[in-house]
Amino acid sequence: MLSKLFGGRNKANLLEIAAPLTGTAVPLSGVPDQAFAEGHMGGGLAVEPEEGRLVAPFDGTVAHLIKSKHAVILEHASGVQVLMHIGINTVALKGEGFHALVASGDTVKAGQTLIEFDMEAIRAAGYPLITPVVLANQAEAEAELDSVKTGRVQAGEPGLLRVSVKLQ
Repeated sequence: MLSKLFGGRNKANLLEIAAPLTGTAVPLSGVPDQAFAEGHMGGGLAVEPEEGRLVAPFDGTVAHLIKSKHAVILEHASGVQVLMHIGINTVALKGEGFHALVASGDTVKAGQTLIEFDMEAIRAAGYPLITPVVLANQAEAEAELDSVKTGRVQAGEPGLLRVSVKLQ
């Protein structure tokens, strides 16, 4: 079944992760948070959003919705987990300006809205909206980041991240 999901490569299979936001994709080095910028949270990139809607980048399961609703970890059938963290230091908002449409344990489809967020309220509170999208369990999932797309992206557009996943 996994070979169907990934296109049938032999030792490693390719997982394409779609854009979870509409906006401008930039390297993690552009994130004003050292943990993300230096890749300590996992490999990936960040998106400067143009609209307050985060969508599922693939079919999967909500592994964890952070209590303050500013971040979510989505797990793919391959075991790869992707953390999408809306804004920097937005945990301090304690959920204000965020509306989760899913809960931990939910099964979701690619393109399904996960979280809606009030961009103006977050900006007014003084927080950057740049949203890291990273592989949260890269080592455990034996996943290797093959490529990242930068520039203008549309929510649901395939190929934001391409990840090789070793199959058992």
